[in-house]
Amino acid sequence: MHSAIVIGGGIIGASAAFHLARDGVRTTLIDRADPGNATYAGAGIVAPGTAGDFPPATVEFTKHAVRYFPPLLELLQELGTPDPSYRVTGKLMIAMNEAEDARLEHVMKTLVQRRDDGMPNLGDLSWLTSAEARELFPPLAMIHHAIHVAGAARVDGNALRNALVAGARHYGASTLTGSAILDVHHAQSPAVTLDGERHEADVVVLATGSWINDLLGPLDIELPVRPHRGQIVHLSLDETDTSEWPMVVPLDGKYILPFEPNRIVTGATQEPDAGFDARPTAEGVHLVLHRALENAPGLAAATLDEVRVGLRPWSADGAPYLGAVPGAENVIVATGFGASGLHLGPFAGLAISRLVHGAAQDTDLSPFRIDREIVRS
Repeated sequence: MHSAIVIGGGIIGASAAFHLARDGVRTTLIDRADPGNATYAGAGIVAPGTAGDFPPATVEFTKHAVRYFPPLLELLQELGTPDPSYRVTGKLMIAMNEAEDARLEHVMKTLVQRRDDGMPNLGDLSWLTSAEARELFPPLAMIHHAIHVAGAARVDGNALRNALVAGARHYGASTLTGSAILDVHHAQSPAVTLDGERHEADVVVLATGSWINDLLGPLDIELPVRPHRGQIVHLSLDETDTSEWPMVVPLDGKYILPFEPNRIVTGATQEPDAGFDARPTAEGVHLVLHRALENAPGLAAATLDEVRVGLRPWSADGAPYLGAVPGAENVIVATGFGASGLHLGPFAGLAISRLVHGAAQDTDLSPFRIDREIVRS
């Protein structure tokens, strides 16, 4: 393959463009900059081993994806791209009462098992008292206990996306803005139309997240992917240095995520029925702030800087779609990553480039094929 068009400028599309361009493919990245871009809004926790249940099909892919961050970031740093704020900060998983203490015991067993099974970004796991937890995260409420996950990391998703685009440009990729229409009249020579102009390529990658079905009409395909709205609040703490604070995640999953120099990101709502409505709502912001201040009342005087809204692409069975379209093998689809796009997306871009070149993959992609049987989660 000599040329590629990637449609969708989120983390997965940016990574695909970067890896294709680095591997010598003449690459064009097209994005229409829709409100609700999940990458821009996403907080950026890179600790999937601490999450709740996730589809077994994604486990091995997730292990490789998380291990891929350090070498990828080293390469981007060598190219002089913007700093994506990837830091191993650790994570506090907290219990607010005795009932949650019992649940946290089960969480610890699960974390140990996942770490022993090879899941990265867990590291040392230890119990902390309330005082010990508050020493690491001063605004924290009086809690019962916490698990400290030393290896948990975070990244600024939008900064990482920008770094990947800058890297793609370094290797010769071009970028365009607008609404592309897929043209597959000749299945082995796909093209897109952008502002009335036809752009041909050897392969087209569709990485448009929740909007994937806008492009699949010419292929007579509709994937069971729909947007889940997530509202995320950004706070700042004046001159307080938050760069070394760990993430805080209670058992309900409503995280508090510190960034340098004094930024706090907290969220997120899970709204599967909001459709493509990318507005922040009074109810959503109230929910996020209420839970944040319950868990960390010391944040009450923080400045409310902004609210970001992301429309996460959720598949019916919880696993992503990543592969060629049957009958149109020069069209590759990558979507349905849900809330896992930021930690799976960079590695997914590498997998896409390997698909284009017919190269061996590090992990089996067959569970993510486009024509799989859907078992609803």
